[in-house]
Amino acid sequence: MQNDIVKRLLVLIVILLIGGGVSYAGGQGGATVNGMSVFLICGAWAFLVNWLVFIPSNFAQTEKYYDLTGSLTYLSVIGLALYLTPELSTRAKIAGAMVAIWALRLGTFLFKRISQDGHDDRFDEIKINPSRFFIVWTIQGLWAIVTAACALAIITGANQTELGPIAYLGIVVWLIGFIIEVIADSQKRAFRKNPDNQGKFINAGLWSWSRHPNYFGEITLWFGMAIMALPVLSGAQFVTLISPFFVMFLLTKVSGIPTLTKKSKLRWGDDPEYQAYLKNTSLLIPLPPKK
Repeated sequence: MQNDIVKRLLVLIVILLIGGGVSYAGGQGGATVNGMSVFLICGAWAFLVNWLVFIPSNFAQTEKYYDLTGSLTYLSVIGLALYLTPELSTRAKIAGAMVAIWALRLGTFLFKRISQDGHDDRFDEIKINPSRFFIVWTIQGLWAIVTAACALAIITGANQTELGPIAYLGIVVWLIGFIIEVIADSQKRAFRKNPDNQGKFINAGLWSWSRHPNYFGEITLWFGMAIMALPVLSGAQFVTLISPFFVMFLLTKVSGIPTLTKKSKLRWGDDPEYQAYLKNTSLLIPLPPKK
C-alpha cells in the first residue's frame, strides 16, 4: 500500500513538472499579467478545473463528467488566453476558434455517448480508488495544456504576425483532420445504433480503410495546428511542438489503440471475419483495403 502511494505521488510530480515545463517554455517572451506568463496561468488553470470537478466526482464515484470536463478545460483555457492577451492577430483568433470548435464537437459527442451508454468501463476499477482517480483527472489537465500548447503559443506569443502560406497550409491540414474525425465518429455511432449490428465490429465507411480513422483525424488536426504555429515560434517556444507528438503517443501507445485492440481481440479474436479485417485493413492511416 505504501509503495503504491509513493509511486502515485511520483507520477503526480512528473505530470506537474511536464505541464509546468511546457507552460513555462511556451510562455517565454509572450503576454504577461502582473509579471506572470499568460501561458503559465493557463497551465495552472487546466489542472485546477480538473481538480475541482474531481471532488464531487470522487464522492459520487462517477466518470460521467470526465470527458465533458476535458472539453470545458480546453474552452476555458483558450478563452482565458484570448481574454488576457492584448492585440490579438487574425492567426491567434483563428487558432482559438479552431480549438473551441473541436472541443465543443468532441465534448458534446463524448458526453452524449456516455449518457446513452451509462458508463465508461475504462473507469470501473479506477473510480473506486481515490488516489488513482485523482491522477486520471490530473492527467486530463496535462492532456489539455500540452495538446493545446501550439494554439496557446500562437495566442499568447509576442510574435503576432498575420497569416501567410504556412498558416494556410496548417489550417487546411487541421480541416482535413477535423472532417475525418467527425465523419468517423458519426459512422461508428450510426453503426452501433443499428440493431442489426449488435455484437458486430464496424468495418464500413472510413472504418473499411482504417481500424482507427477517428484517431488519425485527431492526430492530423493537431499537426495542422503545429504547422500554423511554426512562423511565430521562437526560442523556448519550440517546445510546444511536442503537442501533436504527445497526442500521437497517447493514442497509439497508451490509452487509445492498445486499449481498444485488446478489448476487440478478446471479443472477436476468434472470428474469421475479424481476423481478415485485421490483416487487410490499415491500423491508423486510411488506405485502400488489401482485398
